[in-house]
Amino acid sequence: MAGVNDSTVTDPEESGAHATAEVVVDGVGKTYTGDGTPVRALDDVSFTVDSGEFVCLVGPSGCGKTTLFRVVAGLTEATDGAVRLGGTPVTEPTTDMGVVFQEYHLFPWLTVEENVGFGLERSGYPAADHDRRADEMLALVGLSEFRDTYPKSLSGGMKQRVAIARALAVDPALLLMDEPFGAVDAQTREMLQRELLDVWASTGKTVCFVTHDVAEAVTLADRIVVMAADPGRVESIVDVDVDRPRERDDPAFGDHVARVRELIGAAP
Repeated sequence: MAGVNDSTVTDPEESGAHATAEVVVDGVGKTYTGDGTPVRALDDVSFTVDSGEFVCLVGPSGCGKTTLFRVVAGLTEATDGAVRLGGTPVTEPTTDMGVVFQEYHLFPWLTVEENVGFGLERSGYPAADHDRRADEMLALVGLSEFRDTYPKSLSGGMKQRVAIARALAVDPALLLMDEPFGAVDAQTREMLQRELLDVWASTGKTVCFVTHDVAEAVTLADRIVVMAADPGRVESIVDVDVDRPRERDDPAFGDHVARVRELIGAAP
């Protein structure tokens, strides 16, 4: 993001992130029982996200993207199948994952710096390094000069950058994002996409990114997992073999958008 400084970012090789960041979604199914007829939200969902890879999930409404996100994050238990991160089964939230939602979930009574450092207190990160680590993350997302600012004074894009910095502060193996730019205007969204790619290139993190925006997925991803609905399942996996930075007026970009839209049943 704005202000990215490689010298302030923990080397992924040194942190061990590259060695532990592969995500395996293996035959995941989810059935909601409730009080009536059981509803099969996910059925036999399988794919991998390689270490250091950027993968987007797209699909029509009702295809289970959010349910799958919650299963991968350890927030919802799968009915069958398993999710593994670095070979370890995911059964609950873990500091090996940094999670970013569409809503910013910042603490309004804490400053930007205090919000970024909040997770460090619960992660086992050495207390003596908390301030230094928060400073690194603020520099990474270009918000160093706003460290003492409270969230109410920030724009939507800046709030989301704080949320990303907070998720990265504990140096997770995986950055897991659920439509994180859905609440901002189009211009800010494109800026955040560019800045997220800068962060990804700088940190080498594995990223799994859920979006309903096909063009956003083609802008960001190495591969796109296209889901179908009733029940939610993997329809296809598309390699995005377009050189970065990707321009929307590039015919190859348009071809990929059309292909993914065709797969999810939207008009090309």
